[in-house]
Amino acid sequence: MKAALANFFEQYGKISEAGLAELTSKFKSNKVNKGETLLTHGQICDKIYFVTKGCFRLYYISDGVEITVWFSFEDNSAIELSSFLSGAPTEYFIEAIEDSEYLSLTKSELLKLYVSYPELESIVRCFWEDVILSLLQRFTALQKDSAEDRYCNLINQDNYLQRVPQKYLASYIGVTPTSLSRIKRNLK
Repeated sequence: MKAALANFFEQYGKISEAGLAELTSKFKSNKVNKGETLLTHGQICDKIYFVTKGCFRLYYISDGVEITVWFSFEDNSAIELSSFLSGAPTEYFIEAIEDSEYLSLTKSELLKLYVSYPELESIVRCFWEDVILSLLQRFTALQKDSAEDRYCNLINQDNYLQRVPQKYLASYIGVTPTSLSRIKRNLK
């Protein structure tokens, strides 16, 4: 579990063995049941989550409709970056869509680690940049690509089709569940 976490951070830069050991030791292990939330509208996101088992989704509610922004599977992070960085209450929810296990680190612990291991700040900045670039790519795809193209991009990602309920997939690609069913039929 901690090895996957170490690998995750090491992909963004180098940190001393001692720094990596201290960083991973500060993450706390947790479990959550399907349907439970890690973050709800109005809270401040003050933790980084790392998924070790299961799947989470980030969504918001607009006119009573849940709009899914992203999914986070094993060996990846789950965070509402805007609230985490600004300290402002979030408009989003982070929900487990499967029984899940995760590691979490508070923002205050992260800031303390920056003092002891300055290289960590650069690593985390690279992580933030990666998150921002992914969100920009997703936003561009929603504006530029057809719903069929957005669905076809998911076909190559087994986790999405095998583990995510159709209503969340539809929301993720910006269509209704009925439209997603039609897209799937037309592609056969």
